[in-house]
Amino acid sequence: MQIPSDVEQWDAKRVVAWTLEQFPGRVALACSFQKEETILLDMLFALEPAARVFAIDTHHLFPETYAYWREVEQRYGIAIEKHEGPPVEHGLWERNPDLYLSIAKVAPLVRALGELDAWITGIRRDQAPTRANAPKLGWDEQHELWKANPLADWSDDDCWAYIRERDLPYNALHDRGYASIGDTHSTQPGVGREGRWAGTAKTECGIHTVKATEVLS
Repeated sequence: MQIPSDVEQWDAKRVVAWTLEQFPGRVALACSFQKEETILLDMLFALEPAARVFAIDTHHLFPETYAYWREVEQRYGIAIEKHEGPPVEHGLWERNPDLYLSIAKVAPLVRALGELDAWITGIRRDQAPTRANAPKLGWDEQHELWKANPLADWSDDDCWAYIRERDLPYNALHDRGYASIGDTHSTQPGVGREGRWAGTAKTECGIHTVKATEVLS
């Protein structure tokens, strides 16, 4: 498939529309119930009311995240596709965070993506150095399918302006200082992604960096 040469000049909604058109029924939004997905959900369902959305349930999400999950389903009249790993032993996060993330997040993602030809994410280039070169559209070598990052060139201010302009509901934790939201045991308030993987040197969970073969081997 040939990606249009001018895609980096497209706005986010056009990127979403093109991806839906190219992969009907075989593309889904990966939803982690943060402000970026609030925006993408609004764009996605305006274009395709039957669009697919999936989420990874680690069993350790915040109550506010589960509440917003239910609110999203009610607002759009959909059932979000849930993918989850087996229960992990208590304390595994503290003893071996990489193993915990492999079981609870990465392996369920690999299963979710196995049903797709493309996925849409809320990655922004200014979130972390590991994301600084994320294209708006490209081939995902890690997971061997196409990947769209429609908000790649957006800032935090851009996100909040869109949400406020359209009066969209969002995860209540954002109002309590959580710029990035993950599991209860590894997320603290903080700007950017500084509140993620608290107490470790981690900057990514592996969802956007680990190859499927590394998880399944």
